[in-house]
Amino acid sequence: MTSGILLVDKPQQITSHGVVGRVRRLAGTRKVGHAGTLDPMATGLLVIGIGASTRLLHHMVGLDKRYEATIRLGATTVSDDAEGEVVEVADAAAVDAVTRDAVDAGIRALTGAIEQVPSAVSAIKVDGRRAYDRVRAGEDVELAARAVTVHGFAVDAWRRGDGVIDLDVTVDCSSGTYIRALARDLGAALGVGGHLTMLRRTRVGPFDVADAVELADDTDVAGALLAPAEAASRVLPRVDVDAEQATDLGHGKRVAIDPGSRGPFAAVDPSGRLVAIVERRGGTLAVVTGFPAEEAS
Repeated sequence: MTSGILLVDKPQQITSHGVVGRVRRLAGTRKVGHAGTLDPMATGLLVIGIGASTRLLHHMVGLDKRYEATIRLGATTVSDDAEGEVVEVADAAAVDAVTRDAVDAGIRALTGAIEQVPSAVSAIKVDGRRAYDRVRAGEDVELAARAVTVHGFAVDAWRRGDGVIDLDVTVDCSSGTYIRALARDLGAALGVGGHLTMLRRTRVGPFDVADAVELADDTDVAGALLAPAEAASRVLPRVDVDAEQATDLGHGKRVAIDPGSRGPFAAVDPSGRLVAIVERRGGTLAVVTGFPAEEAS
């Protein structure tokens, strides 16, 4: 199986690890990883690395994300989403009193650089154990706030129901932002509670779910792969090297190229092969991660 990056449209009710397992079977290799999990309830884009391209995932996990989601105002759940037990329901009159202006003000307060407390039912480790495992064991879990950036938070549709308001939203955010926590915090600010009922990731950095494949028993994984050089050049500046420089980089040597900034960069040879991820050291480029030619297949 050729090394490369596979864009997968994850269905509901399967874990990200489950997607990796399916790709391993289809690709015939255990060398498969992903650049950021999605909850089982969530659908959308998973960026999967196969073969030597798993080394590229380090440069993709921190990319900005875009999500489409539905926030339900009027109820709070233990997990901040529809899969958790409802712990509080707001009075219908209080929900009816929520105005669009109040929602917009609450969203503005959650846009930009903010401090966010992740959902207690999350994969964050607390003293070596996942937070969600501790919650399921009946423990009280309090996670520390962390700095995240919500670049955009827009309401696309607004629906009033029986004691609830459903908001369809689009969120552009930094890596590490919890959309469930945005739903929870918006509901809390409005005094009626809130949780997530739908979540779909549509973009990871330059990668879009429109270009992703759905996994089936006959999915042509090899035919759907992005070549390592193409994938790397989407997330890193590209430096073209000649054949001699490519050989030197392949042997771990530095080459006399000064691209001006530190990098990292994707070094690509004349044939279009990704030779290495490199960075500037002095007036030269040095290898950070190598991609020997024999690992391309």
